[in-house]
Amino acid sequence: MTNPKDLKVQYVLNDKGDKTGVILPVEEFEELIEDLGDLAVVAERRDEPTKSHDGFC
Repeated sequence: MTNPKDLKVQYVLNDKGDKTGVILPVEEFEELIEDLGDLAVVAERRDEPTKSHDGFC
């Protein structure tokens, strides 16, 4: 998972100096999208019953 502190972020500012957007390398963007997808799967499956490892052998 990508650590937000490690991102190479550039901010887009408006005339007042307020942050209005973010620019980051495509590779980092793709990693973030993959992480979001993984988190979505975990959230969807959080109520599923668990199985022991013994049941898979």
